[in-house]
This record gives sequence, C-alpha cells and structure tokens, in this order.
Amino acid sequence: MSNNIILDKTYDFAVAIVKLSQQLVSEKKEYVLSKQILRSGTSIGANTEEAIGGISKKDFIAKLSIAYKEARETKYWLRILKDTDYINQDEFNHYFKAVEEILKILYSIINSSRNNL
Repeated sequence: MSNNIILDKTYDFAVAIVKLSQQLVSEKKEYVLSKQILRSGTSIGANTEEAIGGISKKDFIAKLSIAYKEARETKYWLRILKDTDYINQDEFNHYFKAVEEILKILYSIINSSRNNL
C-alpha cells in the first residue's frame, strides 16, 4: 500500500486485469482481446504512477488524462468481452465497477488540478 488511494486502486486493478488476461488465454484460448485489455487496463496505473512523478502540474494533468482515456478504453474492451461471452455478467460487473470508481477519482483529481493552475 502506498497511502495514495488512486495509486493503490490502479495497481490493484492492473493486477486483476493481468489475471483476467491470463485466464482468457489459458481457459478461453483468446489472444487478441486479452492483449488489448491487458494493455489498456495496466496502462491506467502506469500513467498514474508517471503523473505522480510529473515535472510540472501540466505534466501531472497530462499523464492523468492519459490514464483516464485508458480507463475509458478498458470499459470498451470489458463490454466487448461480456457481449462475446468471454466473461460472464458477474465478472463484467466486478471489473466494470472497479474501473468506474477509478474513472470518478481520476476525473475529480484532473478537474481539481486544472482549477488550481
């Protein structure tokens, strides 16, 4: 734990997405969508971590904005996985709820940071 809610949530989400990707490959033999969600789902935390080390407030906001976009993309891949029966409704709900929470936090941080420029 880092004592930073968004870093912790995005890290935990990335770990869950890695496990989901592994499951998609090993159990469903799905290789393309699993790579897409792996890339976008882990990128959220990586960009959030980069934002924390940003060299300026504008850099911080830019990196968090990328994390926000990656989270939006992850929602898209989750919907595709559900609608093509690679994940069930319960799995979808679990991941979707987590990414929605991350999006709300990122949005709030970005907006408050912009207001304090």
